[in-house]
Parts: sequence; C-alpha cells; structure tokens
Amino acid sequence: MVYPHPMVDVSTGNEDDPSGAPADDLLALDQQVCFALAIAARSVISLYRPLLEPLGLTHPQYLVMLALWEHEPLRVNELAAKLELEPATLSPLLKRLESAGYVRRERSATDDRALAIATTDRGRALRDDALVIPPAIINRLGMPLTELHALHARLTEVIQAATR
Repeated sequence: MVYPHPMVDVSTGNEDDPSGAPADDLLALDQQVCFALAIAARSVISLYRPLLEPLGLTHPQYLVMLALWEHEPLRVNELAAKLELEPATLSPLLKRLESAGYVRRERSATDDRALAIATTDRGRALRDDALVIPPAIINRLGMPLTELHALHARLTEVIQAATR
C-alpha cells in the first residue's frame, strides 16, 4: 500500500513542502506528523515544568488536578477515562497527590464498591495558585489566543481520527 506524502494534496498532487523534499520521500523525518507532534508535545510540556515545580506538581499530576477541579468527585475509572489513561497508570499519580495532601480517596456516593477521588481543602486552594499557569503559557508561546484555539481544535481532530 502506498501512503500519500503528508504534505501533498492527494486530490491534486500539489506539493506544499517548504523543505523541497521530493513528494515520494515518505520517510523524510522532517515530514513526519508523528515527529512534529512528539517535539511539540515535549517542548510545550517543558514550559510547564518551572511553573508547576513551586506547586509541587508534575505535568501529569497537574492534568489530574485540572480534571478534579472541573468535575470532582470522580470515580477512578471516570478520571482515567477523562485523562485517557489506564487506571493502573493513574494509581501512582493519585497516591503521590494523596501523600501531598491534595486529594483524598472516598467511597463513591453512587457505588459503595468504587473509590472516588476528591480534592482536599489544600487541593482546592492549589487551584488559586494554578490560575497563573495558562496565561504564562500563552505568553511564553507568543501566539494569539485565536491561533491556540484553532490549534487545539485541529489537534482534537487528529486525536479523533487516530482513535477511530
């Protein structure tokens, strides 16, 4: 099976490739969507590190807290689904957040067999400290908010296409 070059419009065959790589070079590193996404993800996440360190959070822990601030309490499987993580991957994050005093495990109000995760007073207070993070990231990226919203929408489309 032949795959179209990621920068070639297969309906017209027109190249939109600033590098000048031939359209048939399907293995050119700088033309790989996976490579660009991997570098972008690492680069953006690294911008969060100095902002999260004073809060005592890693980026994955920050994502957990974002989900809980928006939807708490959440059963572990609900939280895992929101974060698109396996519960086994989520468990050590929750243990560290619990040790830090940011979350607590409690029996679910709707199912006594399930554990729900909720923020503690300290975890809720952390939200106020975290309010500086989104504007700092926006400022550091130096992109207009409209472009960041458009990028988010396109990445969401990529995620949906890749998980079909």
